[in-house]
Amino acid sequence: MERIPSFNSYIEKSIKANWNKDALTDYKGSTLQYHDVARKIEKLHILFEYCGIKQGDKVAICGRNSSMWATAFLATITYGAVIVPIQHEFTPDQVYNIVNHSESKLLLVGDIVATTLDWEQMKNLVGVIYLPDFSVILSRSTELTYARENLNAIFGHKYPKFFHPEHVSYYCDKSEDLAMINYTSGTTGFSKGVMLPYRALWSNLDWAFEALGKNIKKDCKVLSILPMAHMYGMMCEFIFEFCFGNHIYFLTRLPSPSLIAEACKEVKPAIIISVPLVVEKIIRKNIFLQIQNKPIRVLLNMPVISKKVKERICQKVREAFGGNLYEVMVGGAALNKEIEEFLTTIGFPITMGYGTTETAPMITYSDYKDFINGSCGTPVQHMEVKIASNDPNNIAGEIIAKGLNLMLGYYKNEQATNAVIDKDGWFHTGDLATMSPDGHIFIRGRIKNMLLGANGQNIYPEEIEDKLNSMTLVYESLIIQKGDKLIGLVHPELEEAKSLGFSTEDLDNIMEQNRCKLNTLLPPFCRISSIRLHENEFEKTPKKSIKRYLYQNC
Repeated sequence: MERIPSFNSYIEKSIKANWNKDALTDYKGSTLQYHDVARKIEKLHILFEYCGIKQGDKVAICGRNSSMWATAFLATITYGAVIVPIQHEFTPDQVYNIVNHSESKLLLVGDIVATTLDWEQMKNLVGVIYLPDFSVILSRSTELTYARENLNAIFGHKYPKFFHPEHVSYYCDKSEDLAMINYTSGTTGFSKGVMLPYRALWSNLDWAFEALGKNIKKDCKVLSILPMAHMYGMMCEFIFEFCFGNHIYFLTRLPSPSLIAEACKEVKPAIIISVPLVVEKIIRKNIFLQIQNKPIRVLLNMPVISKKVKERICQKVREAFGGNLYEVMVGGAALNKEIEEFLTTIGFPITMGYGTTETAPMITYSDYKDFINGSCGTPVQHMEVKIASNDPNNIAGEIIAKGLNLMLGYYKNEQATNAVIDKDGWFHTGDLATMSPDGHIFIRGRIKNMLLGANGQNIYPEEIEDKLNSMTLVYESLIIQKGDKLIGLVHPELEEAKSLGFSTEDLDNIMEQNRCKLNTLLPPFCRISSIRLHENEFEKTPKKSIKRYLYQNC
């Protein structure tokens, strides 16, 4: 294995190189410069030391994205403790389970999460620290209490002549050392703890420097949209950006399409990292309504004029995302084909990536200039990818991967580890795909989601849903199987339907028309027998995947 540099050295170098530059901003709130972050990291290190945290001990963090969340993460990993990020959308029982299962000694919590938890359910915690100001909510250590009450005095005694870049010196990690336990969002039961070594973080960072760093400038602004407790957002919107010396803005609250659009207009981010659902909502609400009129459609079909019209539309889409971006990179789920085709047709810089928590997260990616519709890119640096199929170009098989990005295994769960990492070191993703001769991956769906037709044909519900989601008044959909019949559950565009004065009966008639049109686009074995309206949005995981298991009996 190649010699791998210390991951923490990249954090250390960035802080020193960008000492007086803006680092972390809470949108419509305060800003920390790199030297502010360094001071807060040092103060947290003092607290860790006083309450007996050692290298390799677990420190959990749970809260919405914020500059203090980011600082706490950096403080933990640069101390040599193992960071346990917990998604703030998890239930209290899930939080208790993760804190206890990971054997975390310290918990840092955000303002909303703090009001929902019972500390007595986490008996092994030495203390609980409040993220907004690093005050102590719970202390089971006199040393921790003393340190927090006298923190400024201890810091001043340690650095009597101010805190300077030369004082920044962090834990020198080894490549196979455990850096993080990231618990998956899972669809059923409690999640599994993915053990990520420092090499996996370094490998993803090295890829990002090469793939993204060559196309966006240092010192630029970026917007953190995805939850940092999820590896995609953590690596691509935070770790890479911080180590690159960029200025990161955190929304600090629920990232609605309107809030994202507002923040993009103000921040003008250099790159957008997102999940498809967010991009699709912005396009449908901010763009489609402007170009659906008849004159625009006519002009788009005129060969001479269409190029200029497409350029104007592309500029409008760029402006919707701030007007300063290199590309929009989506991952976590498939992009709706209608949206994808629209964006590529007008020349908008859209691309897809693919990965898993177990690979921290990247497996495939292509720059927008190399993007092929329907694909999620080619294998990233430091990773090998295969399709477990005799004919990977034509017959879907499981995506398997190995390389530096791969986890050590699942924490205290050897059985689950052995179920996904084979004897040759290949990680079995559970995703089905084909691969073109030039290495582009085309995902068909999840193995566990695949349905069997009446005559044994493989049916990929995601492909049907993608077509259905592009039809009249369909907001989102889910395909379920009842016996030998396929049924479409549809959450309609209720606001739009209401504005048009449509009744429930009208919606039923529209959905029946959608069903008939949809079935003309599908092979006979995967045509749907009916569509049922679903009043509420489907419940989703933090990365916005529908929790399918909840709706199998609808």
